[in-house]
Amino acid sequence: MRLLQVLLGKPIRSSEDEQERVGPLTGVGVLGLDALGSAAYGPEALLSVLLPLGTQGLRHLGLISGAIIVLLAMLASSYWQTIGAYPGGGGAYAVVRENIGTRSALLAAAALLLDYLLNVAVAISAGIGALVSALPELLPLTLPLCLGVLALLTLINLRGVRSAGMAVLLPTYSFVVCLLAVIVWGVLGSSPAAAASHQEPPMHAPLGGLALSWLLIRAFANGCTAMTGVEAVSNGVPIFRPPAERGARRTLLLIVGILITLLAGIAWLCNEYGIIARPPGAAGYESVLSQLTVAVFGRGPLYYLTIGSVISVLALSANTSFAGFPRVCSMLARDRFLPEAFLHRGRRLSFSHGIWVLSGISGFLLCAFGGITDRLIPLFALGALGAFTAAQFGMVHHWRKQQGTHARLALGLNLVGGVATGLAAGCALLAKFSEGAWISLVLVAAMLVTFLGVRRHYDFVDQAIQADARLELQPLEPLMAVVPIRSWESVSLKALQVAMGLSAQVVVLQVLTNDRRVDDLRPRWRELVVAPAERAGRHAPQLVVKESEYRRVLEPLIESIHELVRQQPARLLAVVLPELVAGRWYHALLHGRTAALLRERLRSEAGPQVVIVSTPWRLRDWLPERRWLWAARRRPPARERGAGVRAGTAAVRRP
Repeated sequence: MRLLQVLLGKPIRSSEDEQERVGPLTGVGVLGLDALGSAAYGPEALLSVLLPLGTQGLRHLGLISGAIIVLLAMLASSYWQTIGAYPGGGGAYAVVRENIGTRSALLAAAALLLDYLLNVAVAISAGIGALVSALPELLPLTLPLCLGVLALLTLINLRGVRSAGMAVLLPTYSFVVCLLAVIVWGVLGSSPAAAASHQEPPMHAPLGGLALSWLLIRAFANGCTAMTGVEAVSNGVPIFRPPAERGARRTLLLIVGILITLLAGIAWLCNEYGIIARPPGAAGYESVLSQLTVAVFGRGPLYYLTIGSVISVLALSANTSFAGFPRVCSMLARDRFLPEAFLHRGRRLSFSHGIWVLSGISGFLLCAFGGITDRLIPLFALGALGAFTAAQFGMVHHWRKQQGTHARLALGLNLVGGVATGLAAGCALLAKFSEGAWISLVLVAAMLVTFLGVRRHYDFVDQAIQADARLELQPLEPLMAVVPIRSWESVSLKALQVAMGLSAQVVVLQVLTNDRRVDDLRPRWRELVVAPAERAGRHAPQLVVKESEYRRVLEPLIESIHELVRQQPARLLAVVLPELVAGRWYHALLHGRTAALLRERLRSEAGPQVVIVSTPWRLRDWLPERRWLWAARRRPPARERGAGVRAGTAAVRRP
């Protein structure tokens, strides 16, 4: 318990929820790392597709980056409206459920959850990949480092939203300041290292016609990865301090404003310095940001500070998923499309079940791909773009219900944004279908089947257990109690006492195997049970002993219980289970689980007239294992201790 408190902190009362809420500056770290971190790999992904054009590809960089920035601005305006219309959070899921329908909302939720899941694995592996590129001696430790970052993010998010925000605050703003410094210094052209670091890339064969158009479409689809994470603010509106709507809008404005500045600045610098992407995995590979930083600052302290901030933000950008994934899961659980465990908050008011599930699936992906998740990148942007499109068209339906000029203008903006993001999603799907994007469609379909299956189960349970009738008290047959015991022990004695308190007719079942520690109770039954019961004027329990030829215990007990039910089907049968509860968790490894296994078998196989009563006998109540208690028991009385001390002193003083 003390270790848990050190790791996760003291539990937080539900009434202290407002103390865990954050402001816009902290909200950027909690919900904006994914979006800001995309500035590190979005331009790289775009330029990597333009490699066949060589330096000629830089002609198209401004146009493609401009299109992405315009689309990003449309998304920001749409989510600005979404925050005001749906301050309860939920983003695309809440908007589509309210305005289009449940099935479409589940599709949006599945796309969003897929984006969050892949973001964790891809972001962490990208950060560690950048680290091992700078320090090649760490290459054999790629997977352990990835899992270590995942464990760290899981821990800080289990400590609560506010703790997670404070933990990533310094890396977030260090990254922003460093990249802005690179952009400003590069634009001013005050770096003497700029001209020296510039090298003319090799020319490639020119392309034209359909080949060029298809290449530009693929580059645009890759560059759209720079927009992932923008939706996180609309999903997490409730984490902000009141008024939450204002705090969420300010956070969205900060995130999008910084991201647009970074994307525009990186595109301008790449064009100005003639920097293009280099083939990944080739000898001398260097990222676009690294080339830019070298061109502006040279390979000095500022270079290593900037690259260090980029690596930290890439690895920690998965924190956005830890804030968004559990909250979307809680909304799905509220609507009964996921298990209700996702609805409950943990000791620090975080949705801990969602955090654990996200961490577990992400850890599996990292292990499956050895910490190198390049194959997952083609699936990365599809989930986000699908959620963007659904949210935009949901807001179109929302504004159709409103009146006024503002509603018409907002409807037009969302309609244009929905068409644009839909086209972007279509381009990404076509461009990356052969690279594995089809897997995202399979995963989304699997999520939909899961959501609907969970809902069908809950609907079935509601129909099965509903009770509209009033309580009717009718004469019942006397209860019969059954006590399965191994031998005559304190554990069995307690269960027998409970059973005799429940019913006047008690049947004790004993199964004999070749275990020499188990004695047949028949010779001593009258002495131990029958005679004391007769003296107390009570009906003595009946002993039934069965010998198991195949050394099985559960099957003879279950057969005997079924036989008693068949003999008296109108009576309730209470099975009183004696159960030894170990003093420590590791002591459970030293004892059998017969009682637990029997309870599970009876729950699944017994009829409606069988009820189960557990009588735990706690070992710690009778055999305390604390050292000071044992020491106190072994210490002699005070008089003896005093006499011993005096005798010892006299012996020392004796000549």
